[in-house]
Amino acid sequence: MDRSPLCAASPPGKAVTGYSGAILPCAALPKSISLDAVTVAEPRAKGNVEPLVRLAAPDMATVDALILARMQSQVPVIPLLAEHLIAAGGKRLRPLLTIAAARAAGATGDIPAPVNLAAAVEFIHTATLLHDDVVDSSNLRRGKVAAHLIWGAPSSVLVGDFLFARAFELMVETGRMRALGILARASSVIAEGEVLQLTRAHDLNLDRETYLRIISAKTAELFAAAAEAGAVGAGADEPTVAALRDYGLNVGLAFQLADDALDYGGASEVLGKNTGDDFREGKVTMPLLLAAARTRGREDAFWERTINKGERTEDDFRRARELVIGSGAVSATLDIAWEYADAAKAALRAIPGSDWREALDQLADFAVSRAA
Repeated sequence: MDRSPLCAASPPGKAVTGYSGAILPCAALPKSISLDAVTVAEPRAKGNVEPLVRLAAPDMATVDALILARMQSQVPVIPLLAEHLIAAGGKRLRPLLTIAAARAAGATGDIPAPVNLAAAVEFIHTATLLHDDVVDSSNLRRGKVAAHLIWGAPSSVLVGDFLFARAFELMVETGRMRALGILARASSVIAEGEVLQLTRAHDLNLDRETYLRIISAKTAELFAAAAEAGAVGAGADEPTVAALRDYGLNVGLAFQLADDALDYGGASEVLGKNTGDDFREGKVTMPLLLAAARTRGREDAFWERTINKGERTEDDFRRARELVIGSGAVSATLDIAWEYADAAKAALRAIPGSDWREALDQLADFAVSRAA
């Protein structure tokens, strides 16, 4: 079988190190990803996040209370701006993953360290969203007007910095230096991924390996670190920690691929942001890469003008969407996402069966089926 392009130059089971340390363990990745697939071989069951939400509800109530307490400040704009985004809803998948990993690893009773780490993960994620919206000039975030349009870009960036600082305070309070190291490294990898994406915007020559490295860093790394830190915070053994990190990494890749597909094939109310934002910002994602390849020779001038030259009109997204969907690129992207979801579920087999493991299994499917 073909192996993942990220692992093409490495022996089976070895880790591939991307730019500056973004690591994708080949053993955890599917070995048969087809980047040109159009259809899924058999119907897929829809995933469901609700079982995990119900299981984690008591712990997440504690996490939410901690988040609310730690985003307070004597500077009024800080809690106002932070609450605008944090209270906007959503499933809080990343902190939920931290709690679920701790419980799936066998933690019982009160779990103060994983709770602190889960709150830290949400602050890191929120900080990156605040920064990203400024960089991308986004209009919507989680279905609400982007914070920088209300309070200005400087305030958004500085409140993001405040949340990063709060995250590190929470990590230090756990006394778990290994967990601190995991999330500190994730923070730097996320930033590197965002910078790499920025430097490769408007570039249809972006190769698929680099694209996968970008999304592994800017999205999947925090999923992986959230799960890994939860397991470490629960005192899990090394095989369990490794399995849960691999699970988080693959779920994160599946989630981002589905998100990229939704940008062309979804609706704004599903995304919580405007559809077509990636195209309007000149981001080269998997659906666009596949569509450009599949329409080569027919639509080269359109892609050159809109992506490489950045000359786009309001009508161009409609045309791009037609080409992406019509070429089967959305379906193909979701097929790839399903492969990563399957790899995430395979990683879970290394930990004992439980309601938590079953709920995590369903979460892997949900990461992709939410796009259906």
